[in-house]
Amino acid sequence: MDVILFKITVLFYFLGTIGYLAYVMVPKKPVSRLSYLLLLSGFLLHTASFVVRYIMAGYTPITSLYESLFFFSWTIIGLFFLILLRYQLPILGSFVSPLVLIMVIITLVLPKDIAPLPPILRSFWLPIHALFSFLGYGAFALAFAAGVMYLIQEYQIKRKKMGSFYRRLPSLEVLDNLNYRCLTLAFPMLTVGIITGSIWAEYAWGSYWSWDPKETWSLITWLLYAALIHQRLVVGWRGKRAAIMAIIGFLSVLFSFLGVNLLLSGLHSYVAW
Repeated sequence: MDVILFKITVLFYFLGTIGYLAYVMVPKKPVSRLSYLLLLSGFLLHTASFVVRYIMAGYTPITSLYESLFFFSWTIIGLFFLILLRYQLPILGSFVSPLVLIMVIITLVLPKDIAPLPPILRSFWLPIHALFSFLGYGAFALAFAAGVMYLIQEYQIKRKKMGSFYRRLPSLEVLDNLNYRCLTLAFPMLTVGIITGSIWAEYAWGSYWSWDPKETWSLITWLLYAALIHQRLVVGWRGKRAAIMAIIGFLSVLFSFLGVNLLLSGLHSYVAW
């Protein structure tokens, strides 16, 4: 049942993405409104699918690659809707929805079996650690989208290409502010995720930190974003450099999330995040 709901979810995300891409060409309110409703419907179905899988599994289903990508894409869309409440930037959906669509399509082709939970994962720390980690990842994804939009808008301004696409994107100031807000939301979440993971590791393996590949790359990602926030607050970094760093940081997130599990092995081989 959860897989059927997720397949319908992917359909709604596909239609919503088509709508938001059409909004780039035809920036009319009915187009953005319809796209918003399609994505929202997909998000509600996504949520229902997660609840059904939780009931079927008997534990928080975020351990396999299927479940991890499933939950990652859910957090991105959920945070996207929260950002829209604050910024009212429908064009953001034209950059976020394709990213989520790619993720859910990949998710759809992965093995979907519900496996028994390994003893090491039978802990109340599992949902706590995962929730904060994925909320951080999701907010970093939105900062990534804002960074890409910033670079596109800046390129148009420097090249004096003040065409229709220029008018559809927000000002550089708004995009820089959005980038910063997403970072200030994501960084504490990632920090708490790392701290709760360390506490859990001490209970499970008797050590708060073991330099496992996943732990190491999580630390690298944390340091990248810590440096970015420091440069913004202390040095006054704004604009292009901050946008580029937000993009680089998210690439580190993706490697920490996917690359480490696919290319390296370690204590975190039990889970896919």
